[in-house]
Amino acid sequence: MVVKPGIVEAVQAVAKKGPPPVHLWNPPYCGEMDMRIARDGTWFHEGTPIGRAPLVKMFSSILKREGDKFFLVTPVEKLGIVVEDAPFVATDFSVAGEGAAQVITFTTHVGDTVAAGPEAPIRVVRDAGTDEPAPYVMVRAGLEARIDRKSFYRLVEIGVTERHDGAEWFGLWSGGQFFPMIPAADLTG
Repeated sequence: MVVKPGIVEAVQAVAKKGPPPVHLWNPPYCGEMDMRIARDGTWFHEGTPIGRAPLVKMFSSILKREGDKFFLVTPVEKLGIVVEDAPFVATDFSVAGEGAAQVITFTTHVGDTVAAGPEAPIRVVRDAGTDEPAPYVMVRAGLEARIDRKSFYRLVEIGVTERHDGAEWFGLWSGGQFFPMIPAADLTG
């Protein structure tokens, strides 16, 4: 895989000091890079899957979202990439506590962890044609992880029905916040 000269070295230098402060970087736009993140979380470069997990993890650390567009950024350049759905996939979670004090902590396929709560909300989008749910959790700075199917089924097992916005909803508690998933009336329909 050939990557634009300097991008790997710049990221490695910053990564030695901790997570890159991508939110502070506003370098000039340098064009599009032939890189794509598939719906299943696989990263591709020039049509070929990137098989080296440490390289994917490094690239994921410099990912930035601006509006509906995604970029890999360093302090000196910004390159556009394609993201088919969400840039990350939540592949597992753990639960601590119960009820309104419950905290659900997700782990992504690139090793990020995030505790769902007001700063990292869970949302579920239902497909207009199939009514199939697509669950997401915010990981950082506008970057979401799609919650994989096995994890979503496990989440449903710990879901509860609560009154929300004047109606009964089935959803999840985490970090002191209730996240509605589906109207309770739709569960019996």
